[in-house]
Amino acid sequence: MKKKTLIIPFEKIISSIHLIRNKKIILDTDLAILYGVETKVLKQAVRRNFERFPDDFLVEITKSEFDSLRSQNVTLKRGRHSKYLPFAFSEQGIAMLSSVLKSPQAIEVNIAIMRAFVKIRETLESNQNISNKLKELEKLTNERLNSQEEKIRIIFRTIRELIVEEKTSNKRIGF
Repeated sequence: MKKKTLIIPFEKIISSIHLIRNKKIILDTDLAILYGVETKVLKQAVRRNFERFPDDFLVEITKSEFDSLRSQNVTLKRGRHSKYLPFAFSEQGIAMLSSVLKSPQAIEVNIAIMRAFVKIRETLESNQNISNKLKELEKLTNERLNSQEEKIRIIFRTIRELIVEEKTSNKRIGF
């Protein structure tokens, strides 16, 4: 019997990832939507297993961080979210959620999220490689330009010297 798989658009996961305190996180409200549960249920499961979520796995964001996210992201509107500040889960925290939420959908969502984080890392690494290669090329180009500039300066200096010599050696030929 073939297992039915849940398809979660990669873009939906990526758009749920935010940067807070220099960490890539996903808010509990976004995770609840992906897992197909209420935010309240997700938070209860986490609170029952709070020892599994150290500070680098789970952070309760501050009011100013939440307001900043709300102003950056049109999906975070007043009235749509809990009056309590959301939990922010790091990649490791989301992996730990798979031991807390055990539904088949939660397992599939976790797999998709982990793949999205890996894809982000690969993209960032690729961009860093491109950036490094661009810097190398720029350095080589500058070295070549400096060499070419020096050659052009020598040519102009030689031309000026020839012009000066021609003016000073205006000898008349003939009468």
